[in-house]
Amino acid sequence: MTTQLAAGAAGEDTAYDADVFVVGLGPTGLTMAHLLAARGLTVTVLEREPESYGMARAVYTDDECLRILQHAGVADEVHADMIVDLPVQWVKADGSLLAQFREPKRPHGWPVSNFFYQPFLENVLERRLAERPEVTVRRGRSVTRFVQDACGVTVTHVASRGAGYGKADLSLDAATPEHIRARYLVACDGGRSTVRTSLGIDMAGTRFPQRWLVIDLQANEGTQPFAHLPYFDFVCDPQLPTVSCPQPDRRHRFEFMLKDSDTTEDFEERATADRLLSRYVEVTDVTITRQLVYTFNALVADRWRSDRVFLAGDAAHMTPQFIGQGMNAGIRDAENLSWKLADVVLRGASDTLLDTYESERKPHAQAMIRLSVLNKDIVSTGRPAAIRARDWSIGAATRVPGLRSYLGEAKFKPKPRYRPGTYAGMPRRWRGMRGVEGTLMPQIPLRSMAGRPVRLDDELGQGWAVLGVGVDPRTVLGAPVWDSLAPVWSRVFPMGGRPSGRGSRGPTPGGLVDVDASSDALARWLRLAGADIGSVIVLRPDRHVFSVTAPGHHADAETALAQLFSSPSKRDARCLLGVSP
Repeated sequence: MTTQLAAGAAGEDTAYDADVFVVGLGPTGLTMAHLLAARGLTVTVLEREPESYGMARAVYTDDECLRILQHAGVADEVHADMIVDLPVQWVKADGSLLAQFREPKRPHGWPVSNFFYQPFLENVLERRLAERPEVTVRRGRSVTRFVQDACGVTVTHVASRGAGYGKADLSLDAATPEHIRARYLVACDGGRSTVRTSLGIDMAGTRFPQRWLVIDLQANEGTQPFAHLPYFDFVCDPQLPTVSCPQPDRRHRFEFMLKDSDTTEDFEERATADRLLSRYVEVTDVTITRQLVYTFNALVADRWRSDRVFLAGDAAHMTPQFIGQGMNAGIRDAENLSWKLADVVLRGASDTLLDTYESERKPHAQAMIRLSVLNKDIVSTGRPAAIRARDWSIGAATRVPGLRSYLGEAKFKPKPRYRPGTYAGMPRRWRGMRGVEGTLMPQIPLRSMAGRPVRLDDELGQGWAVLGVGVDPRTVLGAPVWDSLAPVWSRVFPMGGRPSGRGSRGPTPGGLVDVDASSDALARWLRLAGADIGSVIVLRPDRHVFSVTAPGHHADAETALAQLFSSPSKRDARCLLGVSP
């Protein structure tokens, strides 16, 4: 592939075939396309493989990412086929328990622990994508060239017979070029991203030589080979580190670490699989659907943006598999970038908003990678001194109440909280340490005026939202910036906090989402936020908090928003109107 960065001379073509091109139709590309369309943009997706992969890679998702899939309109359907609230545990070679993670709380409205079968997930996402008139999917088309200019990206793509997802050389038909144009391009084309390579963007980190064997199993009809393996287990066996992972529909995955003396060829033989599996299951009761030796990387791209081209998912960062966050990192990318592109294209936001995609997401992705590498070391160490230290420290931690909850509730997991000075939003108080600005608001259980349970995000829709604590926020706000944002206005009351009696009579004002909390969770969060009755909370489309202001200070939020949505430059304005700069 070749890339050219053009200067954008006068007379340039500004007619667009789509607002955004998405390259790649894996979980990141699928989610990106859904969210871009849900937020009002037109999308063309180019995928070089004519058929879907059909094999499981990712196996786990969390509550934060299910909330994002809720925004994409697919969460309920994909979640119906998941194993939920599954404990995750670290065990010794003899099966004795080292530590167990289980979290019944649902701060974001979904279970924290969810295990799925990836082909089903992708099939649902792709099928539902076909229902969106804003999206055009072109399978069997490979990008061979793209040219950027001041107003957009022009892509050349040709027919492709694919590469069998890395099993063969890519087969292209050079005689079938098509040229299309969009305002932006998002590369979701995986760890071997041709877009990233064409831009000359390097990746920094570690490429691990350590090899693992993955074996995916399907239970044979009339058998129950996995009934004794109910939980996800990291088996900390110094002789054979192992992962045992339940999956839906009578499926199961095992992973075994190879020694340096082991050969890849031997471990991809059926006899080796039978020998390893016989430690856990009756091999005659299962069918092997995949057996593959792989290595893994912990890498992050040096840059995630090149003018109008962005990297997302594995094209931007590669996370080892040991905490199940590789796919989820790409889903978080899609949430973060999609609303920013929509605001720039549709609502006149400053182009600088797009720079916060990397500044917000990169530190979180790096933290997840570090945690994954740490868990790899915990599971796979073979040094006697390290094993003794691991077992003693974990055992001691489980006996101390605060540390026990830190481990058992996975409080070590990086939080959806952006670093001060890196995010789109007002600064936190007390030198950036206290406050909820730049953090993800929980999806608190709510009750509608009709008394029905409702989900916060469903009530607030896809765009900006303004919550008044016990007050209609429209009565205390009025800056012109709200005309551009067209937010959803909402009045919220803590549980039991709505005024009652004759003095409170009157209908809910039109155009207002009027809800009550159905638990004490909202009251606790408002205390954390420093928000009392009369306070106003501005939520970004990804439900991170932009601002919390007290009565008399609401103009501060309006000023901050006005700066973000200041008039675009003359060049950007002409691009948005489809006029040459």
